[in-house]
Amino acid sequence: MQPDYGKTFATWRTGAGQVWDNYTCHAFVEGLRDGSLPRSAFLHYLAQDYVFLVHFSRAWSLAVVKSETMDEMKVCAGTVDALVNHEMALHVKICAQAGISEDALFSATEATQNLAYTRYVMDAGLQGDFLDMMAALAPCVMGYGEIGRRLAASKAVDTPYGDWIATYAGDEYQDVCTTVGKMIDAAVARRVGDLTQSPRAHLLQDRFTKATDLEVGFWQMGLDGA
Repeated sequence: MQPDYGKTFATWRTGAGQVWDNYTCHAFVEGLRDGSLPRSAFLHYLAQDYVFLVHFSRAWSLAVVKSETMDEMKVCAGTVDALVNHEMALHVKICAQAGISEDALFSATEATQNLAYTRYVMDAGLQGDFLDMMAALAPCVMGYGEIGRRLAASKAVDTPYGDWIATYAGDEYQDVCTTVGKMIDAAVARRVGDLTQSPRAHLLQDRFTKATDLEVGFWQMGLDGA
């Protein structure tokens, strides 16, 4: 059973079709589930994901600027806090255990796939409005929540990557996904009404699907890092 992260996300998820499955069931993800992912690939991914989260946090900060309501501002600001003060801390902890310092993470050379994804998200915000940003940001937020829940349900927490899985399957992260999903639904209703009847529907779907496809490339980048 799929998690309930809101009506808009469910529509976008369905609209992404096979691309969504390619993302959430990628070989990298399955390697996390059964523990077969090479440690070198995981550490390469973590270093790149730390750099990604720096830019992702900036994108959510831009979403605060694009907000039209206090609720939108609170949710976006809260997401920045969750990213900077919690999710990135997980990366620092795991990498420190492998002898990789936070300074080394922050100064890591950005992979091409990382560059493409982060700049796409930022461009969505700079070029578009709040809904464009949400369509580009949602695959990462909700995708990790869905992946975490699925892997945890399969008892994958006993693998070497159990801490990573538990973070995204945990109540705190799941609450973020639910809160963001409700906020997106309200933002859509406020700006366009019924999304299915809006001339912007296919453009927002395209943004969501493209961001999802860039997530696929990010997993592959991690796998290739082995």
